[in-house]
Amino acid sequence: MINVLIVDDSLTTREYISYIIDQDPELRLVGAARNGQEAIQLVASASPDVVIMDIHMPGMDGYKATRTIMETRPVPIIIHSSLVAPEQTKNIFNAMEAGAVAVAQKPPGIGNPETKPFMEKLLRTVKLMAEVKVVRRRPARPKKQSPESPARILQATDLTGIEVIAIGASTGGPPVLHQIFRELPPDFPVPIAVVQHITTGFLPGMLKWLGGDSRLDLKIARTGDSLAPGHVYFAPEESNMGISDNGRILVTKFGGQKELKRPVTHLFMSVAQRCGARAVGILLTGMGDDGALGLKEMKRRGAQTLVQDRETATVFGMPESAIKLDAANYILSPPEISDFLNGLSARGPQKAKPSASVQLIDTDKNF
Repeated sequence: MINVLIVDDSLTTREYISYIIDQDPELRLVGAARNGQEAIQLVASASPDVVIMDIHMPGMDGYKATRTIMETRPVPIIIHSSLVAPEQTKNIFNAMEAGAVAVAQKPPGIGNPETKPFMEKLLRTVKLMAEVKVVRRRPARPKKQSPESPARILQATDLTGIEVIAIGASTGGPPVLHQIFRELPPDFPVPIAVVQHITTGFLPGMLKWLGGDSRLDLKIARTGDSLAPGHVYFAPEESNMGISDNGRILVTKFGGQKELKRPVTHLFMSVAQRCGARAVGILLTGMGDDGALGLKEMKRRGAQTLVQDRETATVFGMPESAIKLDAANYILSPPEISDFLNGLSARGPQKAKPSASVQLIDTDKNF
């Protein structure tokens, strides 16, 4: 049984979400809070397995409540929103940076033809996020320069001639992308292609949020787009994104079969076939194993392949799957990924030199 706590200042919404929770025998409502302060108290007393959190509430809002909960008694938090205002989207992703693991749209009222699929999606999200093992959030610390250690430091990697960087992420991905992109210069010399698993309707808001601190040009990709340096191309929602034979972006809508909905693997496979060793593949936090096989193919063809480390990943599923397949050259934290990418300098041939804490994959190890 999964214990659920609802946090929303609207009595109507609390009762409606309670009704949805009651429809599923695997879920049990253990409390309903009207604001962030009540939520903090109920998390301590009711010990929910997952929290459904609103953003705009009187007193303590959802953003502050999320941060406080994740710093004191961490629990998976799902932000739910009707996306009625642009500033709300910004707050949603701020809450995700504070520790929320997912975002879900509020289902429309009973009688709306789209009510059932929205209800089903919310219930699936609750069940999936209840499985996430969250970690306590601590205030960000300044990045320390560790002394180089011959036993730990990676061999310098020649990153000249790279044509594209492909990144895949799922649960917990937006804050990591935020960390990485804000460290890259505006004249970054390589195009970046990104697949981020995200709830339908939230991608434009995520790009606006990411763009607030990034000096790169972020856009939702379209078929025919050319890959330009300093640009970041995001796969559209419910779509695969790849690179065509002429080097331009090719976007295709998902098919009806579930196994076809593996957009990170699709991107990595496409980049492997088109660019071979002239690419970098990065697999970040996320549930499941999407991207692992594609990253393996990129490595087989000579590309540099990176995965996010366990300590910083909200969910280690996707990176761990790649490691088990021996698909990763390096295991890095987000700041180390930024350092690695900054080796791609527009000033000419450079060497990427990750910090001393970087882990080198033992390619002979059996997983």
